[in-house]
Amino acid sequence: MVISTSHNYSKSYPNVVNINTANKINLKRVTQNGQIQIYQSSYRGSYPSIIRDSLRNAALGRKVLLIQFMKGGVKQGVDNPVTLCGNLTWIRSSHSFDQYESESIEDNKNLKKSIHESTLELWNFCKKELQSGENDQIILDEIFLAIDMKIIHIDDLISTLENRFISGDVILTGTDIPKDLLLMANQITELRS
Repeated sequence: MVISTSHNYSKSYPNVVNINTANKINLKRVTQNGQIQIYQSSYRGSYPSIIRDSLRNAALGRKVLLIQFMKGGVKQGVDNPVTLCGNLTWIRSSHSFDQYESESIEDNKNLKKSIHESTLELWNFCKKELQSGENDQIILDEIFLAIDMKIIHIDDLISTLENRFISGDVILTGTDIPKDLLLMANQITELRS
């Protein structure tokens, strides 16, 4: 228990700390990294609430970056982001996993290579953004599927998260969460149907 007052309570109350305000110290405010939040679900496509929250945060003036690794969009990719509410930048893969059947991807080496390159392009963009400190919130949707598909290496994700510079939160979503990332998280939320 700490009491800030001009009285000296420490002699009669040994559990109370006396704070001397006569010697003022100039403190420098240090920007801290936000939390790492993990949202996991047993099935894909269960994250509309996270997207809704990102829109609300953007409307409230926070700068939000939403990256969807496994969802594609028409003329999307790093070069064609969608901006909503003036503060939400939404980027989907230019050539994504969800645009094709799994068998088609496995049978076509060029298609598989294109999807991998597009996903890596998103990841390299994310790494720069996590270091820039320009966003208040970054959402990496279905990044664990990209790890599971061996497009992104788990050690690269862990290292990037450990060295991030963002005052807000980093939100990771997916189905199969590696144990090392669960141990890093400040908050883990399991979404159920």
